[in-house]
Amino acid sequence: MNTLDEGFVEGYVCLSAWADLLDRINVFPVADSDTGVNLRISLGPLRTCGPDRMETASQLVRGAIGNSGNIAAAFLSELLGAESVGDLPEKAAQGRNRAWRAVAVPQGGTMLSVFDSLAEILARSSISITSCAAILANLRETVLATTQTLPDLRLAGVVDAGALGMFIFFEGFFRVITGYTEKSPSLFALFPGRLAISADFHPPSMEAYCVDAIIQPATGSILTKETLALLGDSVVVLPEQSRLKIHIHTADPAALRVNLASLGEVLRWSDEPMSSSSERSVSRLEAPGCVHLMTDAAGSLTRDLARQHHITLLDSYIINNDMARPESLCAPETIYALMRQGHKLTTAQASLAERHRMYQSICEQFGRTLYLAVGSAYTGNYSAAVAWQQEYDPDNLLEVIDTGAASGRLAVMALLVSRLASRTENMEEVRTYAHHLVESCQEYIFIDTLRYLLVGGRVSRTSSFFCDLLQLKPVISPTKEGVRKMGMVRNQAAQLDFALEKVLTEIKKPADTVLLLQYSDNEPWITGVVKPQLQELLPAAEIVLAPLSLTAGVHMGPGTWSLAFAEAA
Repeated sequence: MNTLDEGFVEGYVCLSAWADLLDRINVFPVADSDTGVNLRISLGPLRTCGPDRMETASQLVRGAIGNSGNIAAAFLSELLGAESVGDLPEKAAQGRNRAWRAVAVPQGGTMLSVFDSLAEILARSSISITSCAAILANLRETVLATTQTLPDLRLAGVVDAGALGMFIFFEGFFRVITGYTEKSPSLFALFPGRLAISADFHPPSMEAYCVDAIIQPATGSILTKETLALLGDSVVVLPEQSRLKIHIHTADPAALRVNLASLGEVLRWSDEPMSSSSERSVSRLEAPGCVHLMTDAAGSLTRDLARQHHITLLDSYIINNDMARPESLCAPETIYALMRQGHKLTTAQASLAERHRMYQSICEQFGRTLYLAVGSAYTGNYSAAVAWQQEYDPDNLLEVIDTGAASGRLAVMALLVSRLASRTENMEEVRTYAHHLVESCQEYIFIDTLRYLLVGGRVSRTSSFFCDLLQLKPVISPTKEGVRKMGMVRNQAAQLDFALEKVLTEIKKPADTVLLLQYSDNEPWITGVVKPQLQELLPAAEIVLAPLSLTAGVHMGPGTWSLAFAEAA
């Protein structure tokens, strides 16, 4: 990997670590709390940037989502064309022009201004270890100015989220390519008072959709961003070979699709509802209580559920061919459909650099943090965090516990510990309870077929053959020693009987117990059959539903479901 490749990778790593903060301060063009998410997904190809940077550039454009993701992809797809550091000024100017041209109604005070500043400073200064600080200082001033440039940002008291995201990216990028190693102040020192939305700011409610599509224009048809701007708001248009990649906001996605189809063939389409965040997390202040919680997305917590409980998730990646996406940002229905179609999906941990940046980011944002790590029998996340803490955490802000858990066990631990942490200032009480849950929390995972474990090399072909031959379905439990086989059953009804028997015999205080029911692609059966029977059996217990962790789901396959439970403190 050459220096430029390393720079693109480091830029993405730095951006990814601060993505949640970008979501929290996202105000313009709409306060939909997704700038960080969109940039993480859109710039994902940079995570493994290598020699074929033109293919990486094409992947950026094809896969970009959201307003920020599409504009960033327009700029960076040009920057990727640099063959050496000396090419960067020219490519930055081209990228700046492409990004401005892509937007139907371009607006200063956004990441577009950052691209302007970068192109201007690179045109008049060399790129070296001695100029790196000046380049970054110039970009910082540009980001600070966004607060006063746009009325919404001024009212909210924050810098533009997309502009900040690009500053974070370029700080990592230029430090690597110049060899600049001076320690940087934290973002909170660089942008004092601009990283938390004012309590007085109330974004307007909205009912709109964010649409990303690829269009093959009809023969003789010329589609311009001005033409498309008549169909919706926040329009960004990027050429993709002979096609157009379009981002647009609309109140009526069905009507928009009809209009686009009249202009050409719609080759790809996605629409997501936008909603203003009704609950704003203040990034510098800890959640209520004595400690912030972090855990792995390998636990079955959705991003929304984690956010509600002030829990930060550390992602692994779901990989399909040459595309990788953070698991908490994948759509489970898409993943399981691909698996049923025969696609071989795999998982991968975040790189060591990504994990280190995440630990640093969380400690800077929240101070004292308790990391409930997925069991060391399953990944190296626990040992990586301990090693980082010992070397880079002199103030002991990060405390790491090897939970011995994955999937639902890990999720239940995180939920219950966060609840206790939110109502006490006694850190020792929280720590003791977390260790108690390591021993007491239970989970039973019901696998429909061993076929997917066989494909992933998790079981022997002989085991799979005999289980399928006998039509047996394994029941397993993730423990701190590894996965244990708890039983074998013949069908789905027997799975349910097994689960009901276990909760009846093992739950002693139903009124104090939280159960987490997890589904793969069988949510209707879980909600319509399993949950009602559990509620009838344990009417005083709290039952929470969530998708099964995709780390588990990719290995165990469609049809899998799980039940985890423990007593609340």
